[in-house]
Amino acid sequence: MRIKTIEWKKDRVRILDQRKLPHAVQYIDCRDASAVAKAIRTLAVRGAPAIGVAAALGVALGAQTIRSSQPKSFLESLEKVFQEMSQARPTAVNLFWALDRMRGTLVQNPNGVEELRKRLEWEALRIFEEDVEVNRRIGEHGKGLIKDGDRVITHCNAGALATAGYGTALAALYAARNEGKRFHVFIDETRPLLQGARLTAWELMQARIPATVITDSMAAWVMKKKAVNLVIVGADRIARNGDTANKIGTYGLAILSKWHGIPFYVAAPTSTIDLDLANGLGIPIEERDPTEVTHLQGRPITPEGTKVFNPAFDVTPQFFIKAFITEKGILRKPFARHLKRTKAG
Repeated sequence: MRIKTIEWKKDRVRILDQRKLPHAVQYIDCRDASAVAKAIRTLAVRGAPAIGVAAALGVALGAQTIRSSQPKSFLESLEKVFQEMSQARPTAVNLFWALDRMRGTLVQNPNGVEELRKRLEWEALRIFEEDVEVNRRIGEHGKGLIKDGDRVITHCNAGALATAGYGTALAALYAARNEGKRFHVFIDETRPLLQGARLTAWELMQARIPATVITDSMAAWVMKKKAVNLVIVGADRIARNGDTANKIGTYGLAILSKWHGIPFYVAAPTSTIDLDLANGLGIPIEERDPTEVTHLQGRPITPEGTKVFNPAFDVTPQFFIKAFITEKGILRKPFARHLKRTKAG
């Protein structure tokens, strides 16, 4: 991707406004931590890895804008930055993982506030650079699952736009294409915010990978009629047993895959694994503004006063998942053992 999702500009964090895609490429210059938190909360930046990177850079930016040079006052103000960032979105564990990494720099007792600022910036940039490399490795491990002539279904957007670079699920497609493999991708539109139709379709067009957008309700028929070979999606949080939270609609796609005998793969960095949760029952599911469902591109599509249930994510039980594609390799069942070992290693 020639267009960068997130950039560090010393005095600001520059974020590609994904709400404007595919019709306009516009950036938001966030000059304080609150602006970064707002960008995360309002989906200007989205995708679990990208949220983590943005949060880390937001903390580093916040540290630069705190005027106090007294360690105690500085840390008190910085804690407010951490709190604001942690409340931006609840489901993607990468956000909290990144914040924990940033907090880790504060227990090393550096000499003075300026040293703290430098360490926070350094750690945030390290998280950014690691994400790019991790995604590249995910692609290298996942490309072998894709064969010439395959037909693949993906859901939401797990590409370069959802990360600092390359993507997770789409990284495998990019790596396979770079080897000269020819395949076709079916993209679930991903209601209610159309991340598939708007973002994944746009990404794959940039990469010149043949793709067809389908509505979410067409997936079963496409599996039956189009000889789909595999499904590959991203993840926002993976529990210890392998239960996986991802964009709403993923659970239904996994059930359809099982019924049709199609392998269902989840591509995600190990930072998405949450060993503190035994299973998916404990994963917090964000519920968003009802207008995302009642309106389309700002126009109402339901009768006024219609009641709405709008969870942004669902949880796919590990039973439906064939394997996880991580930067450390492909993890197969039993997931509990392999996830724990991979996360620890």
